[in-house]
Amino acid sequence: MSASHNPTRDAASARLVANRVLVTLLCAGLLAAWLLPFATMSPNRLASGQTVGLSEALSAWQAIALLALSAVLAVAALRRPLPRELAHGVVLLASLGLLLITLYSLGDYAQRTLVEKSPSARVSQGSAFWVMAFCCALAAIDAFQRASSGWLLRLGYMLIAGGSVAMLFASGHFDDLSIMREYANIRDNFSDQFITHLVLVGSALGPALLIGVPLGLLAHRHVRLQGTLFSVLNFFQTIPSIALFALLVAPLSALGNAFPLLGEWGIKGIGAAPAIIALVMYALLPVVRNTYAGLKGVPPATVEAARGMGMTARQVLWRVEIPLALPVMLSGLRIVTVQAIGLTVVAALIGAGGLGAFIFQGLGQYAIDLVLLGAIPTIVLAVIADFTLQMLVVLSKPAGTRR
Repeated sequence: MSASHNPTRDAASARLVANRVLVTLLCAGLLAAWLLPFATMSPNRLASGQTVGLSEALSAWQAIALLALSAVLAVAALRRPLPRELAHGVVLLASLGLLLITLYSLGDYAQRTLVEKSPSARVSQGSAFWVMAFCCALAAIDAFQRASSGWLLRLGYMLIAGGSVAMLFASGHFDDLSIMREYANIRDNFSDQFITHLVLVGSALGPALLIGVPLGLLAHRHVRLQGTLFSVLNFFQTIPSIALFALLVAPLSALGNAFPLLGEWGIKGIGAAPAIIALVMYALLPVVRNTYAGLKGVPPATVEAARGMGMTARQVLWRVEIPLALPVMLSGLRIVTVQAIGLTVVAALIGAGGLGAFIFQGLGQYAIDLVLLGAIPTIVLAVIADFTLQMLVVLSKPAGTRR
């Protein structure tokens, strides 16, 4: 038997550890805190920064709190002494506390740095900060997947977590961070681009649903059309997003020039029109496929029973098939929404605006804070949309199957 594999040791480890995912995340976070910089400090916006370790950035009580919560997570990962459900609850609370301590410590270090060194100093997030924050979030997600918690508990946890982070922002605790100083310089433009991003996503989702749902119903009713329809929609998915945006520039520009009225309505080679058209094309496949899958999953006996009760074809569709297929259809909308939020970032390359404008502007200026001002809100939007639609999927299921 090779020395690298010891069944006795593996069995002992399995008896000792109940949650290996949590142990892995905990080790990754602690290694990052030990080996990677927690923050970077530069004398001004243009100068390169010097790395700051966690031990230098944290005050005594913050370090003690971080170690204590890490120890609690380590205990929760063991098979004993905590019962299974209690361990999941402890993980949720401890991971949230650890995330809030991490966020608070970064803002507190920025405040202390500006007082002790120079008001023009810039403090940014280090790689250890991001690893620790993501490990906390993943630990909470893993605990929810393992626990038998209902949707109300998940909603309450998200509201508490989001409210706690929002309170830190509202209190001005992060105002001395470099990214927040950058935000203060572009506050008005940021609001405009954020609204533009939402408008582009909404303008794409509406037509995608209006076109995709009937096409999914058509594919369900006429089996012969399935192959051709899904082949065309699959082809749209194979085109890279930047290439698709570029392909739409020439025909839309020619169309706008040929019909000036269309140009006045915004139909031209750059801007919102090609972005929305491309987003709709990308969104059609998930909408059509999930509509088809949802309708196909309706039990034939249920449909026959509805017809036997004297319902017309339209009544069967709206009162039986659509309600039963709704969870799967909403799952498709969930995929499309998150996808559209991300792809809208690329639309900034053709003048559509949105949060992607800050990302590409920051890349051009080598300004990481500008990149983060576009990337972080995009991620937050996607997470909120995913969670909201996931709750709608749960609520659309029959009462006895909600979870």
